[in-house]
Amino acid sequence: MKKIGIVLFVFFGVFVNGKAQNPISYRNGMVVSAHPESSQVGVDILKMGGNAIDAAVAVELALAVVYPNAGNIGGGGFMIYRSADGQTAALDYREKAPAQARENMYWDGKGVPITALSMKGGLASGVPGTIAGMVQAHKRYGVLPWKEVVQPAIDLAEKGFRLTEKQASEFTKYHEVFETYSTQASALTSQVIWSKGDLFVQADLAQTLKRVQQDGKSGFYEGETARLIVEEMQRGNGMMTLEDLKQYEAIWRTPIISTYKDLTVISMPPPSSGGIALTALLQSVEQFPLQQWGFQSEQTIQVMVEAARRVYADRAKHLGDPDFWEVPQAELTNKAYNVGRMASMSFQEATPSHAIEAGVFDGYESEETTHYVIVDQHGNAVSATTTLNDSYGAKVVVGGAGFLLNNEMDDFSVKPGTPNMYGLIGGKANAIEGNKRMLSSMTPTILEKKGQLYLVVGTPGGSTIITSVFQTILNVTEFGMNMQEAVAAPRFHHQWLPDQIDFEPQAIDVKVRKALQHKKYVLKERKPYGKVEGILVNEDGSYQGGADPRGDDIAKGY
Repeated sequence: MKKIGIVLFVFFGVFVNGKAQNPISYRNGMVVSAHPESSQVGVDILKMGGNAIDAAVAVELALAVVYPNAGNIGGGGFMIYRSADGQTAALDYREKAPAQARENMYWDGKGVPITALSMKGGLASGVPGTIAGMVQAHKRYGVLPWKEVVQPAIDLAEKGFRLTEKQASEFTKYHEVFETYSTQASALTSQVIWSKGDLFVQADLAQTLKRVQQDGKSGFYEGETARLIVEEMQRGNGMMTLEDLKQYEAIWRTPIISTYKDLTVISMPPPSSGGIALTALLQSVEQFPLQQWGFQSEQTIQVMVEAARRVYADRAKHLGDPDFWEVPQAELTNKAYNVGRMASMSFQEATPSHAIEAGVFDGYESEETTHYVIVDQHGNAVSATTTLNDSYGAKVVVGGAGFLLNNEMDDFSVKPGTPNMYGLIGGKANAIEGNKRMLSSMTPTILEKKGQLYLVVGTPGGSTIITSVFQTILNVTEFGMNMQEAVAAPRFHHQWLPDQIDFEPQAIDVKVRKALQHKKYVLKERKPYGKVEGILVNEDGSYQGGADPRGDDIAKGY
């Protein structure tokens, strides 16, 4: 079965988007991001003597310019950092609900959710966290002056950059939507039809970034930019206030640290579900001989699906903002618990999701996110996922400020038991409350091997983020793939509800699909998803990059 999986992988990896899948290695530093311009910005900062955090700030702000569907300053994200000497940190700059938010804010008079309100328009937006996060990260770890790491993004906005074919197509596709939900004209609506190679200049965004460059956090959360955000809220029936913006703070949290065989796994804690879920998945499958069974063999897929079924059931009930909900983190990351959860699976037949309930303990996000990974010449590493939630967020450009707002309010349980745009079910743990952070699936992750930096990985993809990172790690550690092969390999996904295996067109051999269907698994083909970015440390200490061929992603270094 392993041979079949590798044949499938080679077909997909070599021919997707016509990109070669040979890994690229560099000695002194590497950046992998969703756009060639942002990757180049990161490398330039490293060459200037900046460290991984300096490059991260520059890349994140550059993505706000060159990747507006997900790169952002109107959204938020999570960052995992590991210093060259092994110190770790987790930065939460997730969006928050406005103070006036309430559990029934998207319900009609009969208590039925009006889902469009949490997805498009000003009311769908949480308080952005990106600028606060970048200021915090730079303040603690950066070595270059703040103004220097912000300047590349300003240059890209002011002078413009050339659109890729994908971007031109998307701008054209979304033109009418931008005009519908934005209350003022913007650079995104300056043309109706866009073409590859068009110069995209964003004068308003350049001015917003200059205020951030000059005044740091207050240049966004107070003054002119804050005024423009609130005026957009007032025109578009949103509820974010000047006080909501002024009170926002990014938070340093303790990473989720676990082991998988001889590896140490460092990932994001709540309000991201990623670190807990990834830990639980790895613990659930560690007992099984995946390497022997092979890539996407019948047994391998069964074990991974049954693990995901149980982990996502726990996610739905137990995970939320730890500042508002007592998350049973120790219990959910206990290896004995997760191994025990797998005892009820059978290789003869699928376990129906309706038979799986969340564990009981005493006392107790289109998928257009984006991800980047960076390692500098000293070995400092960053894995960061940032998002507007859906592609182009709430479809609202802040008038006069030039950036899109997120629609992260849909990541709450709009009503407990009602699925969000990704089909995820949530409960009271993730109910809407004022000033609360919504639950996320973002899973920025760094792995160590024998105490040394080994792998830096993450991806966008809404509810599929967790399983994509999970599969990429196994592709390297169990199935012997290089970094580029691992991020390009076809993927599949299960999230408890709906009770089905979603798979990319080239994933899972036809014979294996039939065998799984015979065991009462429901399989549903879907278009390719996620854009995994990874950096693997070679035995000689150089860095091997993997940029997902599903997008315009690129690995650069020096």
